Amino acid sequence: MAKHGKKYLAAAAKIDRDQMYEPRQALSLVKETSTVKFDATVEIHMRMGLDPRQADQQVRDVVVLPYGLGKSVRVLVFAQGDASQRAQEAGADHIADSDEMITKIQGGWTDFDVAIATPDMMGKVGRLGRVLGPRGLMPNPKAGTVVPGDDLPRVIREAKAGRVEFRLDKTANLHVPIGKVSFDIDKLYGNMSAMMEAIKKAKPSAAKGTYIKRMTVTSTMGPGVKVDANLAQAMDVIE
Repeated sequence: MAKHGKKYLAAAAKIDRDQMYEPRQALSLVKETSTVKFDATVEIHMRMGLDPRQADQQVRDVVVLPYGLGKSVRVLVFAQGDASQRAQEAGADHIADSDEMITKIQGGWTDFDVAIATPDMMGKVGRLGRVLGPRGLMPNPKAGTVVPGDDLPRVIREAKAGRVEFRLDKTANLHVPIGKVSFDIDKLYGNMSAMMEAIKKAKPSAAKGTYIKRMTVTSTMGPGVKVDANLAQAMDVIE
């Protein structure tokens, strides 16, 4: 078992490991028990009552968090011609419209957080699967990151604002960021409620039994706080 320092142990002592906290209380404890010197990310971890081996029990979607993620998001767009111009005007950080840029990425360059592509570029983008795939950067129609040129400004804007993709992993868990420890409780609560609403909407029709089995909120390197999943699914969505 990993050994934890005095600060971590003192923080963990503030949490009752047997209690399922209501969402606002849990977020408050996560803020209180963050011990790192940097502005830690607040994350939700969920154990789902789904079988990831079944194609009809997958969960994958995107949500735009109302208060963002508290970090600047670098966006790369694969586009040509007018679409490339549109992406530039909409604030894309990098435009991959040449073979030179494709070769650069093939060589391992990935100084961006989100990649968006127009359909006509997917032939070239497909060659980059080995680099982009493992990093979760591959544009995908299901995730809303393969879009016509007309849609680029909206998708770039959403990516910059705090657009989060979530998907069930091979161990039937979901791990999603909802902001930073420096956010006030209302902002974290607003982001968490938007995330929970999106996860409820993404529930597959083939799901049986309990949809969310266990739920924890935590900060980077901080102790986990158990959340009452029923209360979390009933959170008020802040418009």
